[in-house]
Amino acid sequence: MIIDAHAHIFPDKIADKAAEGIGGFYNITAKYDGTLGTLLEQGSAAGVDKFLVQSVTTVPEQVRSINNYISECVSRYPDRLIGFGAMHPDFEDIVGETERIVSLGLKGIKLHSDFQRFNLDEKRAYAIYEAAEGRLPILFHIGDPRYDYSAPERLMRVVKRFPKLTVIAAHLAGWTMWDKGAEIFEGSGIYADCSSSLYALAPDRAAKLIRKIGADKVFWGTDYPLWGAAEELERFRSLPLSDEEKDKILGGNITRLLL
Repeated sequence: MIIDAHAHIFPDKIADKAAEGIGGFYNITAKYDGTLGTLLEQGSAAGVDKFLVQSVTTVPEQVRSINNYISECVSRYPDRLIGFGAMHPDFEDIVGETERIVSLGLKGIKLHSDFQRFNLDEKRAYAIYEAAEGRLPILFHIGDPRYDYSAPERLMRVVKRFPKLTVIAAHLAGWTMWDKGAEIFEGSGIYADCSSSLYALAPDRAAKLIRKIGADKVFWGTDYPLWGAAEELERFRSLPLSDEEKDKILGGNITRLLL
C-alpha cells in the first residue's frame, strides 16, 4: 500500500487561491490546484492508495469550518482518505474541539506555527498538546530559516515536556535545515515525513537523513498541491534504501500508527 502522508486540500471555490498562496509563501510554484478531485486523480494515476488530508487554520475562527470540511471529505471517500483536524492556540475551546475532532473520526491534528504565528514551545500552545497527548498525533510543520516559530529546537522542547505526545515532524524534521533537524531528533522516537524535501536533496543525503531519524519512523508524502505523486514517487524510489525500508516509508509505518 502507498499512502501520501502529507496533502493539503481546500474547497473548490478557494482552492486555486489557496494553492497560489502556499506556493508564494515558499517561492515555489504549486503544481496543482489544491482541490480534492485533482489530488485523487493524479494520485490514483501514480498508484497511491490513500491520502492523509489536512488544511491549516490561520485564525481561530476557521477551526470548526475546516474540521467540518475535512470530515465531510473523509466521509465521501472513507477508503481513500485519512483526515487530520485543524487547531489554533487562540481557539476558545481547545479541549471541546479536540473531543469533536475525535468524534468526527479524524486521526490527528495539523499545526503550522509559521502561518499561525506562535512559537511551538510557548505556553499558549500547551493546551493543544495536553488535549492531544496520548490521543491524537500532531503533524507539525518544522523549519524555515526566515522564521523561528517552527525551529527544530522548539519542537524538541515540546517533545521533552509532553513525552506521551505523538509527534510527526514534517519535511524531514526541518525544511531547508534538514541536517540540523535530523541531528536534533536522532534517537528521540519522533515520526517525520519526507514531503517538500526530496526536490532539494541528493539521493545519498536524503537516505542518510532518513536513516538518522529512523527508516521505521518516516512517512512518504507529497505536500500536494506543491508537488504531485508521480514526481515524488520517482524521487523517492531513486534513494539508495533497501526494498524493506522503502515499503515501510511508503505505507507500512503510517499504517502501523494510524490504521
